[in-house]
Amino acid sequence: MSSCCDLVLDPVTTTGVLSAKLWIRRGSSADPRGQRGGHQLLGSVLSRGCGPVDHLQLADLVEGCGAGLRCDTHEDGILISLKCRDIDADRLLPALGWMLRQPHLDEAQIELEKDLSLQALQRQKEDPFHRAFDGWRQLAYGRGPYGHDPLGIGVDLEQLQKAELSCLAADLESRGSVLALSGTIPEGAKERLEEWLGTTKTRFSCEEPGTTIQESPELDPGKRSSLILQALATEQVVLMLGQAALPHGHPDDLALRLLQAHLGSGMSSLLFRRLREEHGVAYDVGVHHPARAGAAPFVMHASTGVDRAELSLELLISSWSELMELTISELDLNLAKAKFRGQLAHGSQTTGQRAERRAQLRGLRLPDDHDQSCLNQLEQLRGTDLREAARRHLQSPQLSLCGPEVTLASLEKQWSLSDFAAGAEP
Repeated sequence: MSSCCDLVLDPVTTTGVLSAKLWIRRGSSADPRGQRGGHQLLGSVLSRGCGPVDHLQLADLVEGCGAGLRCDTHEDGILISLKCRDIDADRLLPALGWMLRQPHLDEAQIELEKDLSLQALQRQKEDPFHRAFDGWRQLAYGRGPYGHDPLGIGVDLEQLQKAELSCLAADLESRGSVLALSGTIPEGAKERLEEWLGTTKTRFSCEEPGTTIQESPELDPGKRSSLILQALATEQVVLMLGQAALPHGHPDDLALRLLQAHLGSGMSSLLFRRLREEHGVAYDVGVHHPARAGAAPFVMHASTGVDRAELSLELLISSWSELMELTISELDLNLAKAKFRGQLAHGSQTTGQRAERRAQLRGLRLPDDHDQSCLNQLEQLRGTDLREAARRHLQSPQLSLCGPEVTLASLEKQWSLSDFAAGAEP
């Protein structure tokens, strides 16, 4: 195959441990219409027979070396993870190429994985948190690329067969792929990887490739409601208030990440202090703001009881409003910066974490030193910069609620009186 894989080498002194992360730039956002869940299903069967080995032989090969192999599908890519001893690299690394370019797509294995995915989707429907986030995702992205869970949609999954997966597999490298190795890298690995995977764009992680930011997935056109309700017979209420914001690497992304740390990171965070310590209304609070190639979610979430749902919503709305109306204090700003530094440090403790971050950055077409650049920019950011970024990108939050029907009705009325609902399209 003429396609090549971008290679990132990150030598780290270890006791003979090698972590390999293969990021394929075809995730659930690339699912065709009517085939939502296709890339997740494809990813799950890549390790169930490929190249010269069937699923049992591949399992024997990996487990016989005391190694670990898994495949996960995300919105922006499929991630194949391998962890092994450096002396077993020659036996195991070729399997990454087989999975990428020679998957068997055995019909019996496809049906097995499809059943597991459908069961997982059914479990999610019984989970108030998942129900609320699915509702918010529908509000924010509609039928756009980020509008469904990577697991897919049940009605689409049930129709998927080998023919559809074969088409997806044939197109798997259309956006390219990245292989990152971290740990004890065997001598001559570069040359052998070029033979197995066709890697030609080899760079060490200290070098900086050209930076491009993928355009945000296009949202469905037309007006969209600011509220969605998911009725569920439970005493729990889950509230999610948020907006589709920015791609990872956008000039304002760092400001939003500091706001995320300020609002939802740890027991010193604003939401924890306000909703749990000061008012005791929520037993779980946080902010969801993952790295995405396109417009990433920036979502406050809280779980509470029916008797405290109205106060919880009031506090979430006021906390969101403050992002644009008030300037964060110097003390809170410095705390948010310290948390951000800590998160980056904690996220690069193991060879697996280092390899995954390098594969993700290159997969999102960001430079290898992106995280260090963010650290260098931290001291320049002021509280006013965070407020202005919020004003630019967080003006129109949308609310998703899951809980008992009677409680949802009162919360709907409460939301209708808020400034955010009043400013939304009817």
